[in-house]
Amino acid sequence: MKYYIIAGEASGDLHGSNLVKELKQLDKAAELRCWGGDKMEAAGATVVKHYRELAFMGFIEVILNLKTILSNLEFCKKDILAYQPDALVLIDYPGFNLRIAKWAKQQGFKIIYYISPQVWAWKESRVKAIKRDVDKMLVILPFEKEFYQKWKYPIEYVGHPLVKVIDDFVPATADFPGKKVIALLPGSRKQEILKKLPIMLQAAQALPDYHFVVAKAPGIEEAFYDELLSGYSNVAAVVNRTYQLLSEAKAALVTSGTATLETALFGVPEVVCYKGNNLSYQIAKRLVKIKYICLVNLIMDKEVVKELIQDELTKENIVRELTAILPGTAKRQQVKDEFATLKKLLGEGGNASANAANSIVDYLSGR
Repeated sequence: MKYYIIAGEASGDLHGSNLVKELKQLDKAAELRCWGGDKMEAAGATVVKHYRELAFMGFIEVILNLKTILSNLEFCKKDILAYQPDALVLIDYPGFNLRIAKWAKQQGFKIIYYISPQVWAWKESRVKAIKRDVDKMLVILPFEKEFYQKWKYPIEYVGHPLVKVIDDFVPATADFPGKKVIALLPGSRKQEILKKLPIMLQAAQALPDYHFVVAKAPGIEEAFYDELLSGYSNVAAVVNRTYQLLSEAKAALVTSGTATLETALFGVPEVVCYKGNNLSYQIAKRLVKIKYICLVNLIMDKEVVKELIQDELTKENIVRELTAILPGTAKRQQVKDEFATLKKLLGEGGNASANAANSIVDYLSGR
């Protein structure tokens, strides 16, 4: 069968790559064309548009790049029509994918959504469009089952794909042997890195006994980071080594998103750091109706990790919250115990990527 997969972010590329591997195992004749990244390409899919060309975050940023976004939408529609897939598989990335879903449904394509848009956070009314346009929804967060039941929309919970990904990871020889490492995960887009990394680096100066290591985003030029990291004696950087870094880290400063969950599943106590365009943040604050921005806290329904958001993201606050979870502190063990509970909860569904692939193939085969 022919599959057309759309992932618009680094996390979607990761989960998409594992889905591609499982689909190829089940469907030996599978042809896979996608929007994604290097991981999906390495897994055997043909990448027609890299997520680096799609990454716009925040309301203002989207408006400023509207021409590019509309151009991408038109290109995508033409490419789907030319390819004529048996199914369209959408991975998160709702601003783009829900528009494609509406159009593709009208064209008669079968539409499967893997990793639900966070409609439970804001614009809950978008569930109406999902019910209309999406033939099958596969969710990865436990509380999403109850959310969609409220809307009388049948979905399938497949478990969270990160559990197996991280369980399967085997650390290499330490990159920083003998050093007390703190990981800095400032995001994958230039605009968010510029907002958060300088403040993280200021905090690093206040803890000279620790070695701070930045996880660089793949695809961003070295010169961009060189300028930001210049002058910090206890700061280093790695690229395409985030999991290795987390396997060595004593603690982490992490921007919101999938990285907060990855860090937790590695059992690394973390502080969540978020700062965006102020106008975008003020708009979002009035629209978003969830208690937390961190997936760890959302899934556990309580504050397991500290969130420093917008004006709260200061050098002083980072140092205080980071110090509270370093080795030898009581809070550190509490956080690690909560992470163990989280991992058990997310692992109940089993191998999510395999579950999703089986569900997709069964659906398309009429089983």
